[in-house]
Amino acid sequence: MRYNKKKIALAALPFAVMLHSANIWADAYSDAAKKWVDNEFTVSTLNKKQQLDEMHWFTDAAKKFRGMEINVASETLTTHQYESQVLAKAFEEITGIKVNHDLIQEGDVVEKLQTQMQSGRNIYDAYVNDSDLIGTHFRYGKVVPISDMMLGDGQDYTLPTLDLADFIGLDFTTGPDGKLYQLPTQQFANLYWFRADWFARPDLKAKFKSIYGYELGVPVNWSAYEDIAEFFSDKVKTIDGKRIYGHMDYGKKDPSLGWRFTDAWFSMAGAGDKGTPNGLPVDEWGIRIKDACSPVGSSVSRGGATNGPAAVYATTKYVDWLRKYAPPEAQGMTFSESGPVPAQGGIAQQIFWYTAFTADMTTKGLPVVNEDGTPKWRMAPSPVGPYWEEGMKKGYQDVGAWTFMNSTPDDRRLAAWLYAQFTTAKTVSLKKTLVGLTPIRESDINSPEMAAAAPKLGGLVEFYKGPARKQWSPTGINVPDYPKLAQLWWQYISQAASGEATPQEALNGLAAAQDKVMERLERANVQPLCGPKLNTPRDEAYWLAQPGSPKAKLANEKPQGVTVSYDDLIRSWE
Repeated sequence: MRYNKKKIALAALPFAVMLHSANIWADAYSDAAKKWVDNEFTVSTLNKKQQLDEMHWFTDAAKKFRGMEINVASETLTTHQYESQVLAKAFEEITGIKVNHDLIQEGDVVEKLQTQMQSGRNIYDAYVNDSDLIGTHFRYGKVVPISDMMLGDGQDYTLPTLDLADFIGLDFTTGPDGKLYQLPTQQFANLYWFRADWFARPDLKAKFKSIYGYELGVPVNWSAYEDIAEFFSDKVKTIDGKRIYGHMDYGKKDPSLGWRFTDAWFSMAGAGDKGTPNGLPVDEWGIRIKDACSPVGSSVSRGGATNGPAAVYATTKYVDWLRKYAPPEAQGMTFSESGPVPAQGGIAQQIFWYTAFTADMTTKGLPVVNEDGTPKWRMAPSPVGPYWEEGMKKGYQDVGAWTFMNSTPDDRRLAAWLYAQFTTAKTVSLKKTLVGLTPIRESDINSPEMAAAAPKLGGLVEFYKGPARKQWSPTGINVPDYPKLAQLWWQYISQAASGEATPQEALNGLAAAQDKVMERLERANVQPLCGPKLNTPRDEAYWLAQPGSPKAKLANEKPQGVTVSYDDLIRSWE
């Protein structure tokens, strides 16, 4: 048989071109990975070879999706700006998948998510969604659990070095069924903030002790916080010729006023039950569940605590402190308007301060930052109210986590799953943590780089290294429909803030409104798994006489103030 060598050579040419082209592309992805590791991801708990191996895995795993363009959304935090502006670009160059990472307001994220849940129309291929919706996601069945995806169609697209055990927030994104529903990508706590330089002044310490009979220091309870607020607002009044205040908050009728309370104000006072990450059977929203599953009510008459004595006490203190000890303009401010005020140098302490503001509070040149870049302020665990007991949560921790809807086409969901893992991978996570200061990994928190940064971060690293952090948690599984219930809070709390209603009246309205929403959910049977099954109302005295929450009114809601020195506090964590 005679062969046409010329024809054989020509037939082989396309294959050779394809092979050459593939090699060029492989080299391009490899070069991109090296460039990003050398120039951007210069700090990591992995060594450079391990980083490049991890990036090579992404390049290889993404082959099926090259050329695809996906859409994801998150709120406008510094951490997510870094993801959107830096990590999305790196991911595209290393994998060939283009990511449009939209930054929108938190309320818009929830609205888009709700619309996709209700319509089944794919709006975004993934969301960075607060873990506060864990009870919603678990009950409605509209979310693809990450643990199911990792064992199912996402098995071949799950990073071998993802190391879930290294994440510090998985308790908050796991449902009662033991499934992981969301992957944390940032988290931050709600802590106490104070001017350490003022608290250390001998003249102010002596004056405080002469008036109140104990040391000026980090308040352990709300009694001490109140005394310190009064001291700076009414007894000291000015420092270096500038009017100062012992408290900062906000009170404008605005959706952000709801966060002020749903982000665990009642838990700090001690309104819920013992248990972490959330109280059982009554959580910090005052919602009681039965059999660790079905909500049975939030009104005291149904066994809840939303309008109970501890919640009324907490709301009363919020109103009193805002009027007496905060700057007068605070009553007309929203969350975003009040946030920058402590950095302006006129606030002595704030009981309710998000550590997400740490980066903004450490900018050189601010009145609260020393010339060497170290802060004049510190953060510490928030004090607790008189209803609080050992074994309860102490405050709120925000956890923004990657969430995937079952209405998203499978190939788009899996491509987005790769991007989600990229933004949390060990190659990039330490750098992202140092930029946004919202740590998600134990290994990053304990890294030498974080230890080196600690002196300029005012206690952030010490808090996350210490045991106290486990007492700060997001909204938990008791809340059956976060979007529907959360929007009620600001409408009723604003009545108390403005004086339109007493705290008791406002909370009676809130508890009744929450129960009405849960009644509708029960009647519609839209949550067949652990949906609401409300208790029949009965005399409140019955529930107040039972152990735990709701708790009967204390005879003395202002026990002796207790403080601790900041240095002693830090040493107790080491």
